[in-house]
Amino acid sequence: MNNYSKISLSENGRTELHDALSLTGAEISVNSLPAGASVPFVHVHRQNEEIYAVLEGKGKAEIDGESIEIKAGVWVRIEPKAQRRFFADHDRPRLLLGGRRIDKKTQREL
Repeated sequence: MNNYSKISLSENGRTELHDALSLTGAEISVNSLPAGASVPFVHVHRQNEEIYAVLEGKGKAEIDGESIEIKAGVWVRIEPKAQRRFFADHDRPRLLLGGRRIDKKTQREL
């Protein structure tokens, strides 16, 4: 039995790593937005903050109505109640975001 798991990201827009890597204490997803695309809704969470790492590309995040530039290498922590939405830049091939949410009690996504 190995003490590690390894996968390759799929080419679809979202990869949930909880099941793919048999995670026991974290919820992590990787989201790929093609050039000019956006997350099609504004969302919030009930309890825990969300952490995004921009892995590739550039774009912007709208957080509570404020627009901030994001690019590869940027990490963003967002309070649960903050309204958020992401947009990929029109000039880049894609924006690749990794987000993480965990419920401290149930260890499940919120």
